[in-house]
Amino acid sequence: MSKADDLFVSMCSDIIEHGTTTEGQRVRPRWEDGTPAYTLKRFGVCNRYDLREEFPALTLRRTALKSALDEVLWIYQKKSNNVRDLRSHIWDAWADESGSIGKAYGYQVGVTSRYPEGDFDQMDRVLFDLRENPYSRRIMTNLYTFSDLSEMHLYPCAFNAIYNVTQEPGAERPTLNMLLVQRSQDVLAANNWNVCQYALLLMMVAQVSGMEAGGLVHMIADAHIYDRHVDIVRELIERPHYPAPHVSLNPEVTDFYDFTCDDLVVEGYEHGPQVKNIPIAV
Repeated sequence: MSKADDLFVSMCSDIIEHGTTTEGQRVRPRWEDGTPAYTLKRFGVCNRYDLREEFPALTLRRTALKSALDEVLWIYQKKSNNVRDLRSHIWDAWADESGSIGKAYGYQVGVTSRYPEGDFDQMDRVLFDLRENPYSRRIMTNLYTFSDLSEMHLYPCAFNAIYNVTQEPGAERPTLNMLLVQRSQDVLAANNWNVCQYALLLMMVAQVSGMEAGGLVHMIADAHIYDRHVDIVRELIERPHYPAPHVSLNPEVTDFYDFTCDDLVVEGYEHGPQVKNIPIAV
C-alpha cells in the first residue's frame, strides 16, 4: 500500500487528536462568508519520502499530478508570478487585475545575483552547482525575501528547497535529495499537492544532473486542518489504501528548461473518489 497514505493518515490523526486550536484567537484567514477560519494545528511536522521506493501520491483520493507539475514549472522554469501563465486557477484569488501575484514565488526564483562565476538566478545557480560542485552544502532556493514581502499578495508557504547529494555504497550514480521547508500548510487542500510537486521537481533536477532522485524530507512549521475541514479529513483517512502509482519522466529530456507536462508519465494510479467543493480560506 502507498506509504504516502500511511504518513498522511498518521499526520492527520495526530493533528485531530493532539493538535491545539486557534478558535477564539485573532486569525488572518476568512471563509467566503467572512467568518474567521480557525484551525487545529501541530507545530514542527516532519515527513520523509524515498522516491527510490515509490512515488508519494495519495491513493485515498486523486492528486492531479499534471496540474501539480504545471505549477512547479510555472515557478521554477518559467519563473512567472502571473496566473495567466498557469493552466489551473488555484492562484486566482491572490492575483490582481493584470494577473500578477506580486513579487512572489516565480519572481523570486528569477531574481539574478552576482557570483564569482557570473550572474545567476536561483534555479540556474542550483543547476550550475549540481553540475560543477555537487557536494556543496549551499545548494538551495529561498523564496522568503523580507524586503519584498510587502509587495507579495501572499507570503510564500513552501519557501525553501535545499538540495543535497549523497554517494550511496555500490551505487553507479550519485543520489540527489531534497529538504523542503514550509512555514504553513492547509493539510487537506495542499499537503499531497506540495509533496508531489517537490517530488517531481526533485526528479527533474536529478535527471538533468545525471543523478538518481532519492529522499524528500518535508518540514512543516504549522501543519493545520481548518475547522470546516475536520469532518472531511475524518472521512478521507478512513478510506481504503491502494498501491502507489508508477510515475516517471521522459528520459530523453536532458535540459531542465525543456520539460513540459507532456513529459510526465503516470501509470497504474488507482485511488478513491475525489473530494469536491473543499472550502478554501483566504
